[in-house]
Amino acid sequence: MNKYTKEQKEFLTNNNYMKTAKELAEMFNKKFKMNLTPQNIKTFRGNHKLNSGLTGRFEKGNVPFNKGTKGLMKANKTSFKKGNIPSNHKKVGYERINVDGYIEIKVKEPNIFKLKHRVIYEQYYGKIPKGHKVIFADGNKLNVDPNNLILVTNSEELIMNKNKLRYDEAELTKTGSLIAKVIDKTHKVKKDGRLWTIILWLTIYNKKIKTTKWNFRERFTIS
Repeated sequence: MNKYTKEQKEFLTNNNYMKTAKELAEMFNKKFKMNLTPQNIKTFRGNHKLNSGLTGRFEKGNVPFNKGTKGLMKANKTSFKKGNIPSNHKKVGYERINVDGYIEIKVKEPNIFKLKHRVIYEQYYGKIPKGHKVIFADGNKLNVDPNNLILVTNSEELIMNKNKLRYDEAELTKTGSLIAKVIDKTHKVKKDGRLWTIILWLTIYNKKIKTTKWNFRERFTIS
């Protein structure tokens, strides 16, 4: 395709940066109901001297020319030119620990990180609903084993924190989350003896929390 409208030229120019030829072609075709190919995009970029900013980056599915030659290839005069990927660039999958002690994992270029425990949870159990959080059963923020992750609502987490239902032992915390669910679901129900009967039954049934000296009305706060 040799002729583009002014609007089409502006679209290609404004959306050029950090897009592969394939990605930009798909965007263009979706907007203008056309059938541009990646080669058309490359030709347009060449004719208009546009730089995508992806120099040196291998697109998904491509195999680097130097695969399997680590340590065998020497630098040459074209190595590490300005504009190439910096030496401190981190690949997708790179992990780090943030200031709050959670593991973050790079999921996308450029520098898009997500909390690893949320990524793991969604891989195993599905998308995390709005208004929910994922907590650690054993209290260890670095333990992202799927079995150690518990999904709770924001209100359930508040109840657990308020009533000290989070422990260093995974099974106790899981039981605590169950109790928090019961309390949360009964917030809109008249506060009578039925609630304490349910809580007592759950506690004894799970046999995870000592109950002999508990005063349930003092132990749990409902507001």
